[in-house]
Amino acid sequence: EVQLVESGGGLVQPGGSLQLSCAASGFMFSNYAMSWVRQAPGKGLEWVSGIANGRYTTSYADSVKGRFTISRDNAKNTLYLQMNSLKPEDTAVYYCAKSTEARGPPRGQGTQVTVSS
Repeated sequence: EVQLVESGGGLVQPGGSLQLSCAASGFMFSNYAMSWVRQAPGKGLEWVSGIANGRYTTSYADSVKGRFTISRDNAKNTLYLQMNSLKPEDTAVYYCAKSTEARGPPRGQGTQVTVSS
C-alpha cells in the first residue's frame, strides 16, 4: 500500500523558514518523480514543485521560485521541501505526491503551514 506521510509544518512569521519532509513507503520511491502540492483555505489543489527520479531535475511554480527548494533522499525514501522567505499567501496544507498523481486527491494527511505575524 502506498503511504506518504508529510511533516514539518507549523506557524511561522513572514520571512521565516520551514523544512517539510515526506516519508514514502509501499512503492519504489527512487523510480518515481515526486511533487509537492498545496491547498489553501477555500481554494483548489496547487502544484508547487517537482523533482525527477533520475537526474534530479527540479521545477517550481512561479509563485515559489527562488524561495523554495525541493530535494530527495532515495536511500531514506524521503522527499523534502525547504521553504524560505515565507509569505502569508504560502499558508496552506502541503502534500507530497507522485508527480503522476499531483492533480489529486492527495494520499497523505498533509502538513499545515501557517504564515502569520
